[in-house]
Amino acid sequence: MTNTRINIPQFGFPKVWIFVVIGIILALILSRSIFYTIDAGKGGVIFKPFSGGLDTKTIYGEGFHLVAPWNKMYVYDVRINEEFEKMDVLSKNGLNIEVELSYRFAANASEIGALHKEIGPEYVSRIVKPEIRSATREVIGQYLPEELYSTKREAIQDEIFLKTKAAVSSKHVIIDAVLIRSVQLPAKLKNAIEMKLEEEQLAFQYEFKLDRERKEAERRIIEAKAKADANQILNASLTDKILKDKGIEATLDLAKSPNAKVVIIGEAGKGGLPLILGGN
Repeated sequence: MTNTRINIPQFGFPKVWIFVVIGIILALILSRSIFYTIDAGKGGVIFKPFSGGLDTKTIYGEGFHLVAPWNKMYVYDVRINEEFEKMDVLSKNGLNIEVELSYRFAANASEIGALHKEIGPEYVSRIVKPEIRSATREVIGQYLPEELYSTKREAIQDEIFLKTKAAVSSKHVIIDAVLIRSVQLPAKLKNAIEMKLEEEQLAFQYEFKLDRERKEAERRIIEAKAKADANQILNASLTDKILKDKGIEATLDLAKSPNAKVVIIGEAGKGGLPLILGGN
């Protein structure tokens, strides 16, 4: 019996291709740690475990960057951000007030290396919020509720801003603004303050009306005095001769009129003037 062998062709696969495939896979795995793109409004710092640790002096700006796979890039948002804070504080007279704030801040773009080394990405919860709360309690504790509710609101928020700014400036953070969004007082106190403000407004309006009437009276007195002075000066200047001359001038003007008239020349008495007896 004869055995028949069937030869199946075998295709050779060069070993070099194995290394190529492995290289491509490794490149894809490492690409995320080699190629970095920093978006607009952000900055990065690199931690180098084999050459000195965190590089706090070199700040990587927007765009594409190549980073060794054993180094690590930390990216920070350096744009202005806004946060809100609602808290209970005590006023100068010990009353509890609920205040809602908003504050705008940003990491100092030129100091994010130091920020990462000293504080880290949680700088908002570690630095900004505690300083905002501390400054708010300290400032509001120096004012009465009605001042916070009405007359001193802008001054109070400016003080909170300045205190917070001074506290975080050395922590590589910039405070752009602090705004008091709302103030909630106990209902009875709020009603009392609103009533007081309304009464003050009415008193102001009444005082304004009195002042207006007072100025009007002064104006009339000045006007009357001016007329009296003018009449006195006029009377002092009107002598008999001036009156006679004025009468003659008036008579001559009437005589020139086209209407028929009779002019009687003569004196009815001492200092008398010509008489005109009109016709038409």
